[in-house]
Amino acid sequence: MSDLFWLTDKQIERLRPFFPKSHGKPRVDDRRVLSGIIFVNRNGLRWRDASREYGPHKTLYNRWKRWSDMGIFMQMMDGLSAAKAEPQTIMIDATYLKAHRTASSLRFKKGDPRRLIGRTKGGINTKLHAVTDQNGRPLSFFMTAGQVNDYTVASALLDSLPMARWLLADRGYDADWFRDALEEKGIKPCIPGRKSRGKPVKYDKRKYKRRNRIEIMFGRLKDWRRVATRYARCPTVFFSAICLAATVIFWL
Repeated sequence: MSDLFWLTDKQIERLRPFFPKSHGKPRVDDRRVLSGIIFVNRNGLRWRDASREYGPHKTLYNRWKRWSDMGIFMQMMDGLSAAKAEPQTIMIDATYLKAHRTASSLRFKKGDPRRLIGRTKGGINTKLHAVTDQNGRPLSFFMTAGQVNDYTVASALLDSLPMARWLLADRGYDADWFRDALEEKGIKPCIPGRKSRGKPVKYDKRKYKRRNRIEIMFGRLKDWRRVATRYARCPTVFFSAICLAATVIFWL
């Protein structure tokens, strides 16, 4: 089929350093299996609906689940972004991802990890927070339930922010403590003030216009149906889908 997705040999070689070592029996063809995993995630298919050219669907699912639990797809994005990022100016923002009923169904069991699914005016969803470089390429992600405030998550991301000269964000991140913390790290905030502020906040409006690149990044991520709609109950598996999409779209 001409519309199937296949990784090139060059792309596989760039990903190979992140593959876990094979113990015992050699793994099935990495290029075929990874291409099938990407195809399923991009098109929002059930694993059993994967094309036969990718091999048994059970093999695709087992590789996907095992590598997700090991954090392999997160390591791919982190490793490739660290080598090619341009973080002189960084941006931070968040977006909502709809949760399908299959992700929010069943009661919680004692001892189960939190699913990071919340309820807002828009329905049941998960909130994805991202930090990108000046070109809108993702450097790191953070996932919360949908009702969590933006600047609350900013405090968790503060220590992991790369060294940069500027940080662009919308007025949802307008808080005095956040501005002071950025200044202490040597980062100049370019954040418009909230409308409720009595005194207007000065910011570089020309530089702020570049923030549309992070919005474009979210739009491209949501072209992948398993990212735009959360089908997985496990937050680790869903987060792996996000990291895989970001790796293929922006860093390969």
